[in-house]
Amino acid sequence: MSATSQGPNTPLPRRKFNKLVSNPVFEDYSLRYAPKSFRTWSQYAVFSAALGGIAYLADQAIGGSLAVQFGFTNAFWGIIAAAVIIFLTGIPIAYYCAKYNVDVDLLTRGAGFGYLGSTITSVIYASFTFIFFALEGSIMAQAFNLYFGIPLPIGYAIGSLLIIPLVAFGMTLLSKLQAWTQPLWLLLLFAPPVAVLMADPNAISSWVNFAGSSPSGDAFNPLLFGSAAGIALSLIAQIGEQADYLRFMPDKTKKSSIGWWLAVLGAGPGWVILGAAKQLMGSFFASVAVAHGTPMEQANEPIQMYHAGFTYIFGAGFTAITVATFFVILSQIKINVTNAYSGSLSWSNFFSRLLHVHPGRVVYIFFNVGISLTMMELNMFSVLGHILGFYSNVAVAWIGAVTADLVINKPLLKLSPSYIEFKRAHLYNFNPVGFGAMVIASLISVLAFFHVFGEYAAAYSAFIALGVSFIASPLIAIATKGKYYVARDSSYHAGVKHDTLTCVSCGFEYEALDMTGCPFHKGNICSLCCSLDSDCHDQCKKPHADPMLSYGTPADLSH
Repeated sequence: MSATSQGPNTPLPRRKFNKLVSNPVFEDYSLRYAPKSFRTWSQYAVFSAALGGIAYLADQAIGGSLAVQFGFTNAFWGIIAAAVIIFLTGIPIAYYCAKYNVDVDLLTRGAGFGYLGSTITSVIYASFTFIFFALEGSIMAQAFNLYFGIPLPIGYAIGSLLIIPLVAFGMTLLSKLQAWTQPLWLLLLFAPPVAVLMADPNAISSWVNFAGSSPSGDAFNPLLFGSAAGIALSLIAQIGEQADYLRFMPDKTKKSSIGWWLAVLGAGPGWVILGAAKQLMGSFFASVAVAHGTPMEQANEPIQMYHAGFTYIFGAGFTAITVATFFVILSQIKINVTNAYSGSLSWSNFFSRLLHVHPGRVVYIFFNVGISLTMMELNMFSVLGHILGFYSNVAVAWIGAVTADLVINKPLLKLSPSYIEFKRAHLYNFNPVGFGAMVIASLISVLAFFHVFGEYAAAYSAFIALGVSFIASPLIAIATKGKYYVARDSSYHAGVKHDTLTCVSCGFEYEALDMTGCPFHKGNICSLCCSLDSDCHDQCKKPHADPMLSYGTPADLSH
């Protein structure tokens, strides 16, 4: 994006953005396709930054909670089942986000939900970011409390305010932060379990026989397995945070194809391989913590887990608790900058479509962190399983509908466009394919979760959400014959050269893929100005409008 000079016959820009919006360092193209000119990171840099974004200890907390609540066996198989589903559904989402350089919100628009239909998924995704920000912030506050004696309510506030200045500078700072801290974090992550296994030959035996407070002891129970898997499936929306990094992938070329694919798979669905390992590590450390005298109700707190783990390296003294506290704080900073960043993107998308205003991504950092802090102060950590179990139904229904569109409706049925269309000017407000599938699946699975259909349906409600959404999406696409995907043919299709055009509304230059022809403004308009316009009343999509309306052709883009 760059400012353009105004010639004698060029109309003055109609829209002026504040400095937060017009500064790509702060804004990171939060509501836009990520242009080639901004995607200057290598494949490895994007991969490393995306992988650093999963440094959270919520996995350990969830794994520990599952082991305590359901016993080792049910927790183990629940974690594995959820990981397989998350990995498979994440592959097409990661591929399309990296190929078309869009975040998960823009992807959802073009993958069966429509321009306004995807606003509800923005809230679902934003909910993921502030739920997990609150969870991670609670974990950090527990470390503050154990080490410094800081009361939890004050620790919640400190952990929240610490994140805001770090995340304000977007991908530019986040990529450096994740890269610089990655080696040390990996060392501190894996050193304790290795030390425990070397020092205690019976640790594995104690782990696999750990019953926690499970009513079935350490034996397998299909109801408890389903519930455990459902809670673990709440992490399915993490692919959205991975996509916030993947959209900055450089273009795939013949020379870079193998490296590109490895980076996309590793940074995309590959997060769950490390994520599942961390959940299993959490269940392992829960058993270790209990063996060291930690009360069962606190065994799912990562600071307790790693305090017990580091005593195998440094002994039961000052050094162990200091290193454990440092590791917890480092981990929570690495993830909560991502949670706050992704949440700000999602809220920006939501409010820009509904209210036609965009004060800047940075403003929504405060909004998202404020919601998270409120949840922390309400002690959401104590009801972690209930919150995640309910949330997973809606999140799985959303991801299931998007995945079905990408793997069935596009390549097999060919009822969905082969490319990702995200611009308001070319989308129907609501597409019943994805939107309808998600709503139907969510309603059925939530009713199941609240035991309307019996105890087995309640335990497997997240699986019901996935199955219903995956079946409903192609059925609705067939019934509607794909009519509601594209309201008007694109002026500039995916694949056009990355030349720039001047927006008639704001006066800045953007790459062609972010532009469209506008009959209301009588010129080319960028996707953000198009989204924020409340006066045009979608004139370009009216029956009398030229469906191929364009104020420039690919050959003229340099002008």
